[in-house]
Amino acid sequence: MKLFRGDSRLVCELALRPLALVFLGVLEVKALDNGLARTPTMGWLHWERFMCNVDCQEEPDSCISEQLFMQMAELMVSDGWKDAGYEYLCIDDCWMAPERDSKGRLQADPQRFPSGIQHLANYVHSKGLKLGIYADVGNKTCAGFPGSFGYYDIDAQTFADWGIDLLKFDGCHCDSLTSLADGYKYMSLALNRTGRSIVYSCEWPLYMRPFQKPNYTDIRYYCNHWRNYDDVYDSWESIKNILTWTTTNQKEIVDVAGPGGWNDPDMLVIGNFGLSWDQQVTQMALWAIMAAPLLMSNDLRQISSQVKALLQNEDVIAINQDPLGKQGYCFRKEDNIEVWEKPLSNLAWAVAVRNLQEIGGPRSYTIQVSSLGQGIACNPGCIVTQLLPVKERLGFYEWTLTLKTRINPSGTVLLRLDYV
Repeated sequence: MKLFRGDSRLVCELALRPLALVFLGVLEVKALDNGLARTPTMGWLHWERFMCNVDCQEEPDSCISEQLFMQMAELMVSDGWKDAGYEYLCIDDCWMAPERDSKGRLQADPQRFPSGIQHLANYVHSKGLKLGIYADVGNKTCAGFPGSFGYYDIDAQTFADWGIDLLKFDGCHCDSLTSLADGYKYMSLALNRTGRSIVYSCEWPLYMRPFQKPNYTDIRYYCNHWRNYDDVYDSWESIKNILTWTTTNQKEIVDVAGPGGWNDPDMLVIGNFGLSWDQQVTQMALWAIMAAPLLMSNDLRQISSQVKALLQNEDVIAINQDPLGKQGYCFRKEDNIEVWEKPLSNLAWAVAVRNLQEIGGPRSYTIQVSSLGQGIACNPGCIVTQLLPVKERLGFYEWTLTLKTRINPSGTVLLRLDYV
């Protein structure tokens, strides 16, 4: 969530020493043989929209509380989110009490979660959903609540006992890179040893990268998805920065993604305040192309029908969730236009054409059909369907033809090419 804070190197190293011998003894276990996240995780996560609001007296409808999550669970079922594939309801930072209990276990804030996390998990499960929770590899969470350092086994078992289905594991307050890496590995093993299926969401490369190049072979071996870049904000500048970072680093990260392990560019902020309609279309289209976890952070009580239709668009979700499990990439950038593509099952391809220009009106862009899908998507021909911003069947295209699109400023046209 946040970059390193505090000077806890020595504390981190001392706290991990008792675990070192145990850790070395279990490294040969195949840590991430958990069968989870075969397609990118879909759900809802509170952080970007609700952050660390703990003032339930002044803001009872937007503070981090069991009431908020129960309301979101109800809406995920009644408003079609669950049926669209959004399965995980995820708690981020600020759910904890300031101290552990007498047995060293994490506990929820008693005022804001009076029934406890296990009760909330039971409620979420009764709706056919799954519950995610947050903890930190260091001595404290990013917001200053108790960290898991020195308590990995206890916390993993606590989460399993509560019925947790996903753990987002942050990386604040641990300055030692060795402790950071070993902590992420150890918690992966600890979760698996509980016997409960728990998706493991890491921020390991985000905290590693400022100091050394992440080892994505290790990261994929231990994590189901992983954050590489800064927190998303409710702003177009933030979305652009994430996309720029991704295109700059795609040779390093694209090939490591696949069933069971995904690059995570952070939450969908569609339905909030900072993006125009075309920019919301761009985020949805490119997150689908990138095979990113689709974790919304918005207020499902205040979603327009237009935004709901975008987030629940079954054709776009199908691209994101395609069982081939390949992350897409940007293969062309010219004249303020980017062209991205993603291979799909059954020899199909998804193509996104993004207009980088933020002045003027819609722009036309023409591309050779023979250049799409590594030259094979439409050889000898394909059916082209525009999915976003509106669905439109464009018809049959031979390999020798050109395809013309028209894209709004800061917008994206998303296409599907089905081989025939």
